[in-house]
Amino acid sequence: MNESVSPALLPESRLAELVDALVDRGWYVGEGFLPETLHRPLFDELAEMARRDALEAAGIGRGTAHHLRRDIRGDAIRWLDRESLGQRRYLEAMGELQQALNQALFLGLFEYEAHFAQYPPGAFYRRHLDSFRGRANRVISTVGYLNPDWPLDAGGEMVIFAPHDPQREVARVRPEAGTFACFLSDSVPHEVLPTRRSRASIAGWFRRNASLGGMVDPAH
Repeated sequence: MNESVSPALLPESRLAELVDALVDRGWYVGEGFLPETLHRPLFDELAEMARRDALEAAGIGRGTAHHLRRDIRGDAIRWLDRESLGQRRYLEAMGELQQALNQALFLGLFEYEAHFAQYPPGAFYRRHLDSFRGRANRVISTVGYLNPDWPLDAGGEMVIFAPHDPQREVARVRPEAGTFACFLSDSVPHEVLPTRRSRASIAGWFRRNASLGGMVDPAH
């Protein structure tokens, strides 16, 4: 008996476009990359989390170095845990992307982690890297945007800077639902400009196995 195969959530043509951009310049921005069937349920879910006060203030650093710095980062987050169908479908789509990246670039990506991020009016995230070369296992960063009909004057854009020239802006991403950004975690600086309204997204990272002393992915 033939097993049914779920249809792909992301078109192969868009996946190939993303892979080519990562090879050519280290970053990719695609408008309309995420279909509404993926981003709309997540927008509604995040709005409900915010209504129930189920988000927590985001900090910087990891492990014992983790602390809150509102002068650097002002979003509130909640990690995806597969509890909803919307989360499971988004993670399934990221699984398709992971497979495409591994097949084309031989990156050895083995895990994906992601969290909801809500920026209240006035919030921002200063320029930073998501990983440091040789010190962490985040390899590819992703941002999926959830706000429908984002006004041109609402701010909240993500600014991407050149990998080898961190003062040179190469892209400014308006946080419109369906837009998807992807870039090398350890070499592409980026920042979130102050937003004038509540801004919703999902930030995620593909990781390599950083096992050490028999422990998979130790804290760092």
